[in-house]
Amino acid sequence: MGYLEEYRALEAASDGTGEGVSPRLGATVRLLDFRSTAGDVLPGAASYQCRDHDRRFDGAMPARTAAVFRPEEGSLLMPDCDVECNLRYRCMLMEPTGMEARGLIVLLHGLNEKRWDKYMPWALRLVRQTGKAVLPFPLAFHMNRTPAPWADARRMAKVSAERRAAFPAIAGSSLANAAISSRLHMLPQRFFWSGLQAYQDIITFVRDLRAGALPGLSAALPVDFFAYSIGAFLSEILLMADEGGLFASSRLFLFCGGPTLDRMYPTSRYILDSEATIALYSFFNEHLENEFPRDPRLAHYFSDGHPAGRVFRSMLSYHTMREERERRFRDLAARIRSVALLQDSVIPAGEVLNTLQGSFRNVPIPVDVLDFPYPYTHIQPFPAIPQIAEDVERAFASVMDAASAHLAG
Repeated sequence: MGYLEEYRALEAASDGTGEGVSPRLGATVRLLDFRSTAGDVLPGAASYQCRDHDRRFDGAMPARTAAVFRPEEGSLLMPDCDVECNLRYRCMLMEPTGMEARGLIVLLHGLNEKRWDKYMPWALRLVRQTGKAVLPFPLAFHMNRTPAPWADARRMAKVSAERRAAFPAIAGSSLANAAISSRLHMLPQRFFWSGLQAYQDIITFVRDLRAGALPGLSAALPVDFFAYSIGAFLSEILLMADEGGLFASSRLFLFCGGPTLDRMYPTSRYILDSEATIALYSFFNEHLENEFPRDPRLAHYFSDGHPAGRVFRSMLSYHTMREERERRFRDLAARIRSVALLQDSVIPAGEVLNTLQGSFRNVPIPVDVLDFPYPYTHIQPFPAIPQIAEDVERAFASVMDAASAHLAG
């Protein structure tokens, strides 16, 4: 069965229920219930406490963060820490049929995604070719952790229209990105706090695994990562920080991802509109130092006492902490492999090379730059179009074969 057939056979499973994944495909799916214990870092609380350092912080946001855009859609204004579907959610665990999994691959997705449809064939191919289980893991406020109104076409079309009226020069505004664009535009810090929640959720999951607390999964299973787009950014931080040595032997395959934040170009009808992109980049790459005196909690989590914050900072700008970042990548080089696409305008291949192999190309991380003989985009590298099915199958196989070879060990 080829990619197109697998895509269609698995399409029903993209809602997160696992329905449509049959043993005849070589894999079965079961659902795991998760409860995030990291929701206490999210904006919206009256006060905060850093459990690692027993420090308390006021929950009030600095005056400078007052919304430049305030949508009429009330669901976009609810406190982040109160979004229940982001705190309690389910994950699909795809396992090989008829055999015990040889390991576990955590699959991380891109920014502003709400369905698993394009990723299900990726997960299936990894299961079949590596003999490992694959856990597609939803990042905070993404996939099934997204409130239903944020995916409601009618409501989000209205929000997009509000944004176009408020900002006549806006580019890339659409109903698909109206929710995330509004939220990041109002409060760019969300990118860090939501990312920190996802980071801690994954760490908690691996700690639970090692403690034998996940039924049907051996505590000794090696944990590796297949990461795409912004998921690649998070996975790099996980391995570079390596809190508690949890990822000391983990392998990482990066697809269409890997550069520092300032070398990504997310303005797209499917990712972020231009106003949100400008707000995000301005906050983290121009004003971050000035924000610390106004926001002691943010400053604290970027301090040396929090490895994730320090590594996150090194990944914000190509020229920030470059030597430290490249030294860490050099240490990890044997466990990382990357595939970039020549015509990817969101994550340019040249920027993947610049970050992963260093400014002097002295970091030995393998980066393969591929090009496909059909129209593709960062959003859809493998379009499910019958007329180009053979070319897409060859392209898909080239990426998944490389990933499987790297992650099978």
